[in-house]
Amino acid sequence: MPENTPAIVAEDLVKVYPGRARRPAVRALDGLSFTVPAGRVFGLLGPNGAGKSTTTKILTTLSRPTSGAARVDGHDVLRSADAVRAAIGYVSQGSSTDPLLTATENLEIAARLRGVGAADAKRRSARLLDEFGLAEASRRPVSTFSGGMRRRLDVAAALVHRPRVLFLDEPTTGLDPEARAAMWAEIRRLSGEEALTVVLTTHYMEEADRLADELLLVNGGQAVVQGTPAALKAALHGDSLRVSLIEPDPAAVRAAVAQVAGLRDIVVEASGTDGVLAARTDDASAAVGAVIAALDAAGIRFGQVAASHPTLDDVYLHFVGRTFGEAGPAEIQTGAAA
Repeated sequence: MPENTPAIVAEDLVKVYPGRARRPAVRALDGLSFTVPAGRVFGLLGPNGAGKSTTTKILTTLSRPTSGAARVDGHDVLRSADAVRAAIGYVSQGSSTDPLLTATENLEIAARLRGVGAADAKRRSARLLDEFGLAEASRRPVSTFSGGMRRRLDVAAALVHRPRVLFLDEPTTGLDPEARAAMWAEIRRLSGEEALTVVLTTHYMEEADRLADELLLVNGGQAVVQGTPAALKAALHGDSLRVSLIEPDPAAVRAAVAQVAGLRDIVVEASGTDGVLAARTDDASAAVGAVIAALDAAGIRFGQVAASHPTLDDVYLHFVGRTFGEAGPAEIQTGAAA
């Protein structure tokens, strides 16, 4: 691939899954376009159902777009699918290794299936097992591995043929905090030492913030905003304010804080007996007391009240109009409250 050529270019990707059994068709991607610079960790961030996995499947040739185009390592995903597959490694959400085989056997087989010679497959497998901290367990059946060990082995198996682009689809889902931290360290090492382009799909805000050199926030199959985590957060002036609500009436909460001066981008969400009030303000110290007083006066029950500098959740809230996660659409008031 020529120098300075982007690792990935996606242009107006659309993916529609046809309806079945009287269910309507699902438009998973709706004109998604973005570019990934080579040698970076690029994060696709969005809640479940945003279109992240569908995008990954198209870029790894596992699915065809309904319309649009994409190139990976300079190769068209439709016209040059074999070339794309030779240039990439892919770690899906589920484990791809055989639990009955040892770690060494899994890696050597993966290497041979990707066209690596026998001697090189042995050398490459041994090196990866050492780099991923699995050398001592290399001759144990994978069924005896912990979740974190299996996930590291999945990544190692995707690297045996020396790909130029590595796709990691929700790589730390289900891992405990220690295993997740170990995986984060491996991803940063791969990007820094191997000059590898890493495309990371995740719904963990902290993971995206720590790992990604550049982020694309997606929602409803569309690009919301793209940039470095620092730049995206810096674009939001002021502080964020969040209040945990107990058995909230959203309309009553909005009415209670409507007269608090300086609040903007006010969102109230309710799910079962819990809820959240989120807003932005230029003066958090003044706003906290005023919001507490307003809620108390209205008899609204609440728990934790927190003010902080902008986070990626605030970026998502600002551009999408609701907090990040599984919640349904929320009502938003833009601009400062009267």
